[in-house]
Amino acid sequence: MTGALPGPGTAVLVAGGGVTGPAVARALLRLGATVTVADGKPQARAKIAAEVPGIVVADLDGHDPSGYDLVVVAPGFRPTAPVVVAAEAAGVPVIGDVELAWRIDRAGAFGAPRDWLVVTGTNGKTTTTQMLESILVRAGLRAVACGNIGRPVIDAISDPADPRVLAVELSSFQLHWAPSVRPRAGVVLNVAEDHLDWHGSMAAYTADKARALSGELAVIGLDDPVASGLGGAVTVGFTAGEPGPGQYGVRAGHLVDGAGLAILPAASVSPPGPAGIADALAATALAQAVGVTAPQAGEALAAFRVGAHRAEPVAQVRGVTYIDDSKATNPHAALNSIEAHERVVWVAGGQLKGADIAPLVQRVASRLVGAVLLGVDRDEIAGSLARHAPDVPVVRVSSGDDVHVSPVTNDASRSVGTSGAVDVRVSGDADAVMAAVVAEASRIAEAALNDSAAALSAASGPLAALPAPVVLLAPAAASLDMFTSYGHRGDAFAASARALGTAS
Repeated sequence: MTGALPGPGTAVLVAGGGVTGPAVARALLRLGATVTVADGKPQARAKIAAEVPGIVVADLDGHDPSGYDLVVVAPGFRPTAPVVVAAEAAGVPVIGDVELAWRIDRAGAFGAPRDWLVVTGTNGKTTTTQMLESILVRAGLRAVACGNIGRPVIDAISDPADPRVLAVELSSFQLHWAPSVRPRAGVVLNVAEDHLDWHGSMAAYTADKARALSGELAVIGLDDPVASGLGGAVTVGFTAGEPGPGQYGVRAGHLVDGAGLAILPAASVSPPGPAGIADALAATALAQAVGVTAPQAGEALAAFRVGAHRAEPVAQVRGVTYIDDSKATNPHAALNSIEAHERVVWVAGGQLKGADIAPLVQRVASRLVGAVLLGVDRDEIAGSLARHAPDVPVVRVSSGDDVHVSPVTNDASRSVGTSGAVDVRVSGDADAVMAAVVAEASRIAEAALNDSAAALSAASGPLAALPAPVVLLAPAAASLDMFTSYGHRGDAFAASARALGTAS
């Protein structure tokens, strides 16, 4: 039944009962299909059985998909997952929830088809999608953000409010399982190494990202070496620099659209820096595909403020600003975050997932005032800093006795470790480690701030004041080695930074 819409008499297996599972099951029941939801976790099975009456619930482990007409998998299922391999061997089509939503929408089963505006990229997806939604709503369109941003697309097309435009954030996983999607417009912001263990190669990862460009208008990030080489039937590019003919970019301090019309001053974009500007340009290009004007986009972007854990200023204490970009979970994202500031005390570490940190360190070394590292791969980052930024002071913070140290200094919790880094050991959980990290970062930042002030005061001639350093959580790594999520990591950072202002 490839390409067909499931209906009465169709047996569908939904593999995975997590975020998308209930939404998929409800939509399938509405179409009249017979639905079985299989999950390997007993608690997940119990939860979805209570949420969605009328379905059959099964244990995914060892479940035979051969008797079904269709398998709908959750986005995280790899092509090599046993249920996928078994289904394909039996000739049963396998799709994702986004593909199912697309088929339902194109068929008009849940109302007239919507305009899909698709956002993907290794980094910046969520900020761009949020910007896009704010632009569309400000322009008076019935629009909603959905997809990888949190709300399943299939829920959005089932909404009684009947949104007419969908701002759809899609991950490479979701795009892999959605081969038929042809959006009104789609953007690939950038493509850097990520999830290669899932896709198998950089070429396969890029090909899945490029599916966002298969519709009427393809929007590409010209500043990215991979994205800039992609395209579609009609292609337009954006750059954080001076644009060429027909391109979106920055001219005379203002963001401009493809016709050269001003959108808003570059200084008014949040988050600041090249990455925020690029995201704003991408969102504007997509919005203009459904008739939004440059002034309407500018009004929305001027009022837009970044969401939690995405380059979010969380505290200002004794002249130092603390910024939570816990969502920067790979080196490419951390690069964008660091390059938005001239002087940075970098808080980094966690699970690098095999990513090479050296190119990032080489690129940002001149901006670093100091680095405070935590997490399972802190030693790898410390080693790269020792090789490529040897003058940058480095502190590694850990819990318990998992740090191998050399002779202890006058503080029993501090020691001189390998590569010249200072090791700090603390007792307690991940939150306690983060509190120590922030304390170390504040010490470095305030010392740098005081040194700059002293140099300025002692200067015999004109001397330009250096910008105040920021303490930036841009980990370049995943969080699950220590924290429950990147949100937990960001919350711990923010709470510790704010506590500095109340400490005596």
